[in-house]
Amino acid sequence: MPVTRISQAYPDRVEVRGRDLTSELMGSLSFTEYFHLLLTGVEPTEEQRYFLDLLLVAIAEHGMMPTNVAARMTLAADPGSLQGAVAAGILGCGPVILGTAELCAELLSEAHAKRGDPAAAAAEMARAVHGRGERLPGFGHPVHRPLDPRAERILELADERSVSGAHVALARAFRNAAAEVWGKPLVMNVSMPIAALMLDLGFPPQAVKAVPILARTAGLLAHLAEEREEPIGFRMAAAAEEAVEYERE
Repeated sequence: MPVTRISQAYPDRVEVRGRDLTSELMGSLSFTEYFHLLLTGVEPTEEQRYFLDLLLVAIAEHGMMPTNVAARMTLAADPGSLQGAVAAGILGCGPVILGTAELCAELLSEAHAKRGDPAAAAAEMARAVHGRGERLPGFGHPVHRPLDPRAERILELADERSVSGAHVALARAFRNAAAEVWGKPLVMNVSMPIAALMLDLGFPPQAVKAVPILARTAGLLAHLAEEREEPIGFRMAAAAEEAVEYERE
């Protein structure tokens, strides 16, 4: 019979990961700690809690990104569907917006599995990506140049708190390799240090994408609360129509 190890509701209690929700968890764990428990089955260490909190703050909001625009326009079209508007925004968390952290985790895990010199592994893989005419996950940003301040702050705090490990070293090696292979410095965006730090802190690669999705949900809810007070969804839709010229075939 299939099983779940996450939770079960009973007439008189709720059990989560083997713990009583009301007597053991409510009032004892922060939401960040609870998220870690739900995701992994264990409470976080102090460093895992600190950096999970940091990463959630770092990625929660980034202005009028396509995810926020889609959510606002959805709410404008259906004001009673807050959940639908949130879903519209989350559906945009793909390999271009937010989803790149997962690709970075896969890249770093593959490089780490080579068990060799980080610089050599990063250079070999960067050349392969370039040779296929693809973009290197975790590099490039349409706004932040020459550095992504969020990425630099994550790396700075990881060094300060002595949690930078093999994957952070590989992230930096990829930055150097990218500059050499592409013939110019490439901006390391926030997705690369998110993935590197989570892997160094013991998170499984498949859990990495959960952080930007959870974080951006908070940002979406803020945009949708503002949309209800100061609607701009239809104005954005009108601006989009004005920006595109109709041409007969």
